[in-house]
Amino acid sequence: MNLQLILISLQDLFQRSQTEPRDSETHLNATMRWLCRAQDVGDNDGVARMFDLRSGWGASYPETTGYIIPTFLNYWKRTGESEYYDRAIRMAKWESSVQMQSGAVQGGTMAHPPSPAIFNTGQVIFGWGAAYKESKEPVLMESMKHAADYLCEMQDSDGAWRRNLTAFCSAPVDSYAYNIRTAWALLIASVISGEARYAECGKNNIEYVMGITRPENGWTEKNCLVDPAQPLLHTIAYTFQGLLECALLSGRHDALEMVAKGNSQLHKAMERHGGLYGRYDAAWHPTVRWRCLTGEAQTAIVWFRLADVTGDQEWRKRAVHLTTMLKRTQALAGDPNIVGGIKGSYPVYGWYGKFEYLNWAAKFFADALMLDMGDKRSGLNG
Repeated sequence: MNLQLILISLQDLFQRSQTEPRDSETHLNATMRWLCRAQDVGDNDGVARMFDLRSGWGASYPETTGYIIPTFLNYWKRTGESEYYDRAIRMAKWESSVQMQSGAVQGGTMAHPPSPAIFNTGQVIFGWGAAYKESKEPVLMESMKHAADYLCEMQDSDGAWRRNLTAFCSAPVDSYAYNIRTAWALLIASVISGEARYAECGKNNIEYVMGITRPENGWTEKNCLVDPAQPLLHTIAYTFQGLLECALLSGRHDALEMVAKGNSQLHKAMERHGGLYGRYDAAWHPTVRWRCLTGEAQTAIVWFRLADVTGDQEWRKRAVHLTTMLKRTQALAGDPNIVGGIKGSYPVYGWYGKFEYLNWAAKFFADALMLDMGDKRSGLNG
């Protein structure tokens, strides 16, 4: 019998596990130490996918290690603690060591047989790009360009990616809208490398995603890992963030307006129902009663960024409210395997990341907290 799992589940059920929110610095430091622990538990320099209350720490996850790298570099710049720079460069070099011969990044964790995955490849480009800018290590530029070349080769003429999506998702669609984050990675790779082709491929995907987004309410089709009729808040926020940053890098004001429209609808749903939930249908009605904490952290990032780029400080107030809600779910004392971590769902037995503390949930929470503290670098590089 797993007493810890039972206790945390009961505490979540009866809302007895709520932490009194502290200042953002305290929560950020705890989050970053948890991510360090997630890097240290394995036998390589990647970051463990999760801590599972049933089975312990998982294997290193190339995809999310990739976009954790910019978070560590931003934290290093914020604090001056060189440990975080060193860890980030180790992660990036590890990513190069496990990159597939094609240039792709594998789907799943290192415990799975390697198979190429478009989205995962894009996410590691963020890491290689950020690490190269700081270290100027040639291998990181080479890996980034190899991955970007692969993505350009795999893209269809309408801007969508349909080949080698992933072996780990089961949605009955031919492409995933949230690959707009992959387009964002290509736009960044173009800036860093000077390769115009990468930017063109990124812009082509903006067209594709705008074409499957409903102009009346900003809801996007084909936008979930498993059920596009009621996409996860996680993938909804992936798409919002990717489209927002692509809009800014490419001068697409129409795309920026669409992001603002969709998030206005999401915020209205939050007000109507007393909070954000894990899935939403095409009318922005929640379809489940559990919270997707990863998606909430990502949404906070989008709202902080909307405040910055539109000047509407209502978005900042909304983002601060979301981060405060997330602080209540984060343990700051107790088992070191969970202190500073962020659950996949709340309650912990919700569908997304059931009984797990996810490394990408922690990454996005850290980014949101740094934005809350006025760090304008956070969230700009993946």
